[in-house]
Amino acid sequence: MFDTRELGRRPGAMKRLSRTVPAPADLGVEFLGVPRDAEVELDLRLESVMEGVLVTGTAHAPLRGECVRCLEPLEQEAEADFQEMFSYPDADADDRSRSSADTGDDAEEEDTLFLEGDHFNLESVLRDAVVLSLPLQPVCRDDCPGLCPECGARLADEPDHEHDDAVDIRWAALQGLAETIRDGEKDDQNGAAPDADEKQEK
Repeated sequence: MFDTRELGRRPGAMKRLSRTVPAPADLGVEFLGVPRDAEVELDLRLESVMEGVLVTGTAHAPLRGECVRCLEPLEQEAEADFQEMFSYPDADADDRSRSSADTGDDAEEEDTLFLEGDHFNLESVLRDAVVLSLPLQPVCRDDCPGLCPECGARLADEPDHEHDDAVDIRWAALQGLAETIRDGEKDDQNGAAPDADEKQEK
């Protein structure tokens, strides 16, 4: 929670502050995120306006995850900018009520964030800002070649990696069946040869 009492309700009043807070749980996407309780550095500017307090800031946090191509561990740094209005609970309450009644739409009202007394909670804003700044498919480098589809070797470590007589995995089963049939035909031929010689002798 952040305190806004020093601003009062004087439009135009401004305060800057920096703070380090522990990261909340599940701050990230599937392959990349901020470790729980890692330090998140916040640089904030609080501005008092007629409706409430406008909060503008930047968050810096460490990231941990894995490359989606080669599965190697990743360590990066997140930087996310955000801006959010925290309204006074009693500011223009009648106007908001009339607006909701006229439009019949409470969506905007539900999305509005309010000050709790003289304090505001930044967790939901921070979560949205950081998550939206992250790549959905993080890679260790832009040209990461990934893994060998046959043996799983990391191709970045073995640029000349290849397999002799590589077979498309979709044809592997058919190749095995063909070899079995060929082996069976050979057995039949080997077994039939003596009979053929006997008939020729008769």
